[in-house]
Amino acid sequence: MEHIVIIGNGIAGITAARHIRKRSDNRITVISGESDYFFSRTALMYVYMGHMKWDHLKPYEDWFWEKNRIELKKAWVENISFDEKELHFAEGGSMSYDKLILATGSVYNKFGWEGEDLDGVQGLVSKQDLELLEQNTKSTKRAVIVGGGLIGVELAEMLRTRNIEVTFLVREKAFWHNVLPLPEGEMISDHIKAHGIDLRHNVELDKILSDGNGRVMAVTSSEGEEIECQFVGLCTGVRPNIEFLSGTPLETDKGILVNEYLGTNIPDVYAIGDCVQHRQISGGRKAVEQVWYTGRIMGETLAQTLTGKPMKYTPGNWFNSAKFFDIEYQTYGWVWPEPTNNEAHFHWRHDKEPKAITIAYDKASGEFLGINTFGIRMRHEVIDTWLNEKKSIEFVLKNLKLANFDPEFYDHHEKEIFGSFKNNLQEA
Repeated sequence: MEHIVIIGNGIAGITAARHIRKRSDNRITVISGESDYFFSRTALMYVYMGHMKWDHLKPYEDWFWEKNRIELKKAWVENISFDEKELHFAEGGSMSYDKLILATGSVYNKFGWEGEDLDGVQGLVSKQDLELLEQNTKSTKRAVIVGGGLIGVELAEMLRTRNIEVTFLVREKAFWHNVLPLPEGEMISDHIKAHGIDLRHNVELDKILSDGNGRVMAVTSSEGEEIECQFVGLCTGVRPNIEFLSGTPLETDKGILVNEYLGTNIPDVYAIGDCVQHRQISGGRKAVEQVWYTGRIMGETLAQTLTGKPMKYTPGNWFNSAKFFDIEYQTYGWVWPEPTNNEAHFHWRHDKEPKAITIAYDKASGEFLGINTFGIRMRHEVIDTWLNEKKSIEFVLKNLKLANFDPEFYDHHEKEIFGSFKNNLQEA
């Protein structure tokens, strides 16, 4: 019986632990300094907003772990002796392993801004970040958020529930325009502004100013404006949490480098989740993908390999989902911010409600390449099948109703969308 040790109790690490247990009697230990038990990271915002309590974030009862013989240890791993197969903890003590899984997640970016380490300046990734946010915003009347991504818009929504005035600095000309096509980014920008957010486009952070006592007092923007605030949210993306591995023989770049079986350059050492950088990746996917479901897939895949059934990591078609205040967003396949040379975009937007779709397709063959939806829920399995079967955009639009996940009494817009596409073709 082997001792499999997992560092990190997020979705990747816990999925690996659960599936290793289903398939083997190996001893399993999960180590995390962040929390006693696995929790739903995507729901952290709802604790701050008062919609949920901390215990509501735990998908499993506390007795689940002992019953399933998954040992939990709350500790921070300070360093690893790979030759001796031994972990050393920050608070003292050590633990040996036969096989090691690194699932250490990510941390928020800092880019060396003046004042970025002042009190009242932080990002939002971990449970500790949420606890710090509670402290930092107790007497906050005005906040500045830097960076126009998913965490930024979540933080803006959180702060507004406490009547904190928010100025949002976004360097693109529309919200998340490095990911979203311009019409969609503009729609989301309008929606954010409608919720009382002072959204500034084409503006970046210059520096963060101190009140003289170690706390943030204001920021200056790239336009030279000084904006008073008592809190600054750093939401300019995340990076793999691998600093504690520097100076070791483990090969890293932006993340921990892994092969198609999620193995590192060191025998019996594997990595999964946000901390990973794939040496080889196909299908247009990125080498570092910090997404909930890819962590889950990696955990399931590695569990197979470690229990006698070697399996390559195959994430399939890209998909993701998010929420911008009241607008639900889904994406399947690839819809680039700007169409590539062989691509075209069909964009439809409802004339009154914040609902829209963008479909990317091949200009020559008409092959369906991807879809973004806003305010219209789609069935993953239907869209996934269409992408795999390389359906045409005409087929997709004619059958869009089959993919609609909205309940029976919701308004449906498929006929209007298809008619708009046909009109656009005639005009072209």
